[in-house]
Amino acid sequence: MMSNDIAQRVQDALAALRADFTVIDIDPAFTHTADFCARYGYSPEQSANAIVVASKRPLGHNAVCLATATTRLDVNRRVRGLLGVRKLSFAPAELTMDLTGMEIGGVTPFGLPDDLPVYVDARIMSLDEIIVGGGNRSTKISVNPEVFVRMPSVSVIEDLANPLPEPSADGPA
Repeated sequence: MMSNDIAQRVQDALAALRADFTVIDIDPAFTHTADFCARYGYSPEQSANAIVVASKRPLGHNAVCLATATTRLDVNRRVRGLLGVRKLSFAPAELTMDLTGMEIGGVTPFGLPDDLPVYVDARIMSLDEIIVGGGNRSTKISVNPEVFVRMPSVSVIEDLANPLPEPSADGPA
């Protein structure tokens, strides 16, 4: 089964990096970060989303960005500037699969092609552990973020993402 091959590739990459990690088996229906945190009791501050971005002008500039679930990726300014492109957006599911071999909901910064840059929001580096996708929709990985400094394709970026606004006590405006 392809998704198991991907999960094994991710775990092999982590083992090769001598990363301190744990595989968490999950119900694929709870792969979305908010649903995962609510179902399995993890904090959104400790959970990260790996998002593939793709340039539209010029085409062909792609990256994986990692930010905590309590932040929003600064695609229009920070990421666009890092890639040096005029127009950038989240990659559609098909392109994400083509670039990473992973489905949306399972994308992780591990086991990716060496030529795909990975940008990690600097906030993540202060955490003891971070929960990321496991390469497929039925696993997550808990890992010590120190591993990112040992990965040649990773750049740790200040202000890659911005904190989400606090929800107001009155509910949505």
